[in-house]
Amino acid sequence: MTVQAKRVYEPPSSSDGRRYLIDRLWPRGVKKADLSLSEWLKDLAPSPELRTWFGHDPLKYPVFRQRYRAELAQHPELLDRLARESRSGTVTLLFAAHDSEHCNASVLRELLIERSRGRSKAERSQE
Repeated sequence: MTVQAKRVYEPPSSSDGRRYLIDRLWPRGVKKADLSLSEWLKDLAPSPELRTWFGHDPLKYPVFRQRYRAELAQHPELLDRLARESRSGTVTLLFAAHDSEHCNASVLRELLIERSRGRSKAERSQE
């Protein structure tokens, strides 16, 4: 099980597996052909209102994390799909923010790992 987060400005790697852009806006200065993207998942990006409120302020991160997780809960089918994919290979979440510790990718990565582990335990208990 591997879920990793990577800035879109880093070059693609053969170890990236399936690569998903999880920002609502296309990153500046990046050509679509250069991104080696599996899919652009705009629905998993923070809402424009949340993104504007947060403004990448690390002091607001705990509240951002809570609000963003509530928004992500509205897309269980996408979360389930990515969690399934992470159990069988690598999923790389692509983001443009400078601060990789206080951004949407860190929250989504954490949630997918939790979801994947929880699902794995449930599947094992049925065996």
